[in-house]
Amino acid sequence: MSVTFRQARPADVPLIVAMLADDPIAAAREGDPSDEVYLTAFEAVDADPRQELIVAERDGEVVGTMQITYIPGLSRRGGERALVEAVRVAAPARGRGLGRAMMRWAIDRARERGCRMVQLTSDKDRAEAHRFYGSLGFVDSHVGFKLAL
Repeated sequence: MSVTFRQARPADVPLIVAMLADDPIAAAREGDPSDEVYLTAFEAVDADPRQELIVAERDGEVVGTMQITYIPGLSRRGGERALVEAVRVAAPARGRGLGRAMMRWAIDRARERGCRMVQLTSDKDRAEAHRFYGSLGFVDSHVGFKLAL
């Protein structure tokens, strides 16, 4: 499988939003992929040098997405950490190793940047995703808390 990774572009936004919504957990919180709120959010992410909204392409078609946020901090001897969020693989491309390739790419990207850690969160109901992340060496080491506003 030949996959390339690149920064997302404005034209990718509806495809990205559709991938985010193509999920029983996330479907209720997403809206119309053509809604201007998504383009406004994209512009904010794209303008921030600590954010990378990435798409995976195969044969010119967007088949995956993820967002990497680089977080500076004092802990871990002032080391930066990479937070990987909103990882999605398009339904027709699932089960072919694309998610693994995406995560390996994100880990390599974090290493190149000098990050000391890669972290992510995953909904408690995503048991299959938890097994997947464990197979990549991620450890279920913390309890996370969120407050919807």
